[in-house]
Amino acid sequence: MMPPEEESPDGDRDGGLVLLHGPKSGSTRKGCDPFAQTQRSKLQHRRARINQQINKEMRMRAGAENLFRATSNHKVKETVALELSYVNSNLQLLKEELEELNSSMDVYQNESESISVPMIPLGLKETKELDLLVPLKDFISEHYGEEGVLFEKEIKEFMELRQAMRTPSRNEAGLELLMEYYNQLYFLDSRFFSPTKTLGVFFHWYDSLTGVPSHQRALAFEKGSVLFNLGALHTQIGARQDRASLPGLNQAIDAFQKAAGAFNYLKENFSNAPSLDMSAASLTMLVRLMVAQVQECVFEKMTLLRAQNDFLARLQLAQEAARVEEVYSLVHQTMSQPHVKDYVPFSWTTMVQVKSEHFKALSHYFAAIALCDCPAPSDAELLEQEKAFLQFHVTMPEGPSLHVLLQDPEERRKLGKAHLKKAIMKHEEAMRIHGLCKILRKMDILQEVLSFAHKRSLSKYSEIDHEEDFFETGEAPDIHPKTHQKPEIKSPNFSQVKVTDLFHRLGPLSVFSAKNKWYPARRVHLMRGENGFGFTLRGDSPVLIAGVIPGGCAAEAGLKEGDYIISVNGKDCKWSKHAEVVQLLKSTGKEGVDIGVITLQGSECPKAVDRKAAVMSSGSGMLKSNKENSRKSLMNSKSSSTLLVWSKKSKRSKKSTYSGVPFTAVGDNEAMY
Repeated sequence: MMPPEEESPDGDRDGGLVLLHGPKSGSTRKGCDPFAQTQRSKLQHRRARINQQINKEMRMRAGAENLFRATSNHKVKETVALELSYVNSNLQLLKEELEELNSSMDVYQNESESISVPMIPLGLKETKELDLLVPLKDFISEHYGEEGVLFEKEIKEFMELRQAMRTPSRNEAGLELLMEYYNQLYFLDSRFFSPTKTLGVFFHWYDSLTGVPSHQRALAFEKGSVLFNLGALHTQIGARQDRASLPGLNQAIDAFQKAAGAFNYLKENFSNAPSLDMSAASLTMLVRLMVAQVQECVFEKMTLLRAQNDFLARLQLAQEAARVEEVYSLVHQTMSQPHVKDYVPFSWTTMVQVKSEHFKALSHYFAAIALCDCPAPSDAELLEQEKAFLQFHVTMPEGPSLHVLLQDPEERRKLGKAHLKKAIMKHEEAMRIHGLCKILRKMDILQEVLSFAHKRSLSKYSEIDHEEDFFETGEAPDIHPKTHQKPEIKSPNFSQVKVTDLFHRLGPLSVFSAKNKWYPARRVHLMRGENGFGFTLRGDSPVLIAGVIPGGCAAEAGLKEGDYIISVNGKDCKWSKHAEVVQLLKSTGKEGVDIGVITLQGSECPKAVDRKAAVMSSGSGMLKSNKENSRKSLMNSKSSSTLLVWSKKSKRSKKSTYSGVPFTAVGDNEAMY
């Protein structure tokens, strides 16, 4: 079943999904139509345009700075200095425009009628198109000795996959598209990125928040950027969920946890990134931001599940809100650090600070209504409520004992009034901070949430405030943060998206990889002698020449132990099983057989080891065992292997180097032919 198409926030389909490949190709993942006019696609198009303009201005600035340093002409220096001031001014305007773009959170939010605090999503990193056709064809010709033109289909398929992953849909299909491309990069790395020779291509990516371009030859930069976009897409999916429903909240929690996992994986496995958005400090901030948004969703989930007229449930809500305030305070501290402060959009920092104050206010509000709206406990409930209240405040409130406080309605009202007073102060602080940011002032839904919470606290305060109250309202103690669902950082599960190596035809990766080198392929013609061709075979895909009988046909033709058979009579045998190669050899007539072989450079011929000789029923070379070569044995040809034991069973004749060889003494996983 194909995944459903995404609906964009403005009600349109997310650009319509474009089929990546035909049904007979290796991949049928879909990317969004880059020309679609949805709110999200328009935003991404603006981001791409600004990134290109920033790149242009930065190149102009670099050129002007070089000229300024190189010239000694005073007039030229003045002209260049003036030009530099224009360029720097343009760059500042572009970065401000990009910051406003990164602050467009409302585009990614759900448009249900319910009122929810907006979440902070990330925009996708933009990249340039990459033409790999010539570099990969050249590498295939030089390294693998194959005709590069024969692999144009596979190269174009990979390039189409890369193009599609630039515009992933905002749903599970988009996530799978990014995961598929990330997994294909493993094969690309193994096939074409040699430790001794560069491919000669640069991967260009733009910083997600500043638009500053970066480029590297290292494929790790490409992998890291795709992983960043995986996390960013999770944030967009989390932000669009309807958090007024339990399923929507669960999906939002899962999405933000996976976003945190992607950024955390990137931080732990990729270092020295050229762009700031992938630096350790920025990724730490993003992980903490995602965890805070998970904690916020957990609080909203509790408000749906808990019966709010219950005393203990309201205490739990107050502690959950205090926990949300605590994690957002940590995020704000992280955003205020020197390496991050000037990088993070001001609207993000303000939003985080607003949420910190808002949830602190909510924690005191729920504490107040627990004390004021719930009846005094019965004797059976008193012990449980005392136990819960004992761990509720950071410091115990002044006044009577806990036993008296919980049973005396007037004392409960006094403490509740103190909590409401603090809640109102925090609501007003949140609204004040919100008013400092021009971008946030435009977000009607955030203004509505803050205003509603403030009015609710004011209304409750007016309700419990009596004219005859002559006591001074005390300072309510802070509430001890506690959560009943700790956020989980979910690392990406790359194995959930199965991919097939696009360059499968080059041969098994264990042998035919960029890090292996071999001598030019040889083609030898063998004529069957009285005792066959005079060699033993072992393994599968590709089949290995395990032993060559001295003086036999194979030895005279130049075959050596350790050679891999890649073709028989023109038929490609890189992926052939042991039995298939044996059958091809047996089917040859008097005209003989043409065999194509390769020899790995730096490999030693496998050495004979002691073993029990396997006696075959006849000298016809029937297959005894057909075990596949393991990756380890193929990559490390110095390891011992079970080959012919020439003098194990019989003595050689002094007159002949061949007649005394035990024709049937071959290994358990070898076949004499």
